[in-house]
Amino acid sequence: MVVSGARFETADLLRWAMPRLGLDPRGFRNVRGTVIRRVRRRIAELGLEGPEAYRARLEGDAEEWARLAAMCRIPISRWWRDASVYRLLEEELLPEQAAHASADGRDVVRVWSAGCASGEEPCSVAVAWAARAARRATAPRLEIVATDADPQAIARAKELAYTESSASELPREHAPLAFAPGARRVRPEISGRITFVVEDLRVASPVGRFDVVLCRNLAFTYFDEASRREVAARLVASLAPTGLLVVGRGETLPDEVTEMRLRAPLVYARAR
Repeated sequence: MVVSGARFETADLLRWAMPRLGLDPRGFRNVRGTVIRRVRRRIAELGLEGPEAYRARLEGDAEEWARLAAMCRIPISRWWRDASVYRLLEEELLPEQAAHASADGRDVVRVWSAGCASGEEPCSVAVAWAARAARRATAPRLEIVATDADPQAIARAKELAYTESSASELPREHAPLAFAPGARRVRPEISGRITFVVEDLRVASPVGRFDVVLCRNLAFTYFDEASRREVAARLVASLAPTGLLVVGRGETLPDEVTEMRLRAPLVYARAR
């Protein structure tokens, strides 16, 4: 709430607007400056006097709300982000899911990367699979569905071309699995496992069940409580009976999600 007579700043605007977008302003504390700079640029583009004038614009312009929502997206993405995640996927979780699939007579392990940004996460998962889980001749194949609400992010992801700095955390021994020598475009053996789709996980989920669902540093950081509950229910409903949900370091699931088990630094929820 803004005190009468006080100057209405961009930070006040965001505290007012974010809950109306289903977002939690507290989740943006480390990146608030980035969003503030975007909003200030937008105010200047529109020729408005300041944040209060922009609030008035929002109150009468549904399309501008969509622009603001896009400005609140934080697409921090790089290969092998949080190395412990991928070590666990490579050494334990993906082989475990491959074993479940084989035991069930299935020839595919399905993974959903929710909020994939520019595609580094699904590509990293495919490399982790290639490094360990697919070594057996009888291993099932891997299918990854990677979704993001941002059409521009998905367009970048489909290019499958990455800078050296983006892939700097990829283990040296894994780099040949991802890229040909001297190349920055992902090898077809990796990219061919991934389907990129524009989709908002607050609205829908890909068809079918998944053995692994990754939703890291998105819903359970930036969304408000109501949106978190809806998303958590959708994610868990997408899991196969032995499936695993992977969320980010420090994130927690709503209390309504049951059958949870903690395995640092991630939380996994098994579907009933």
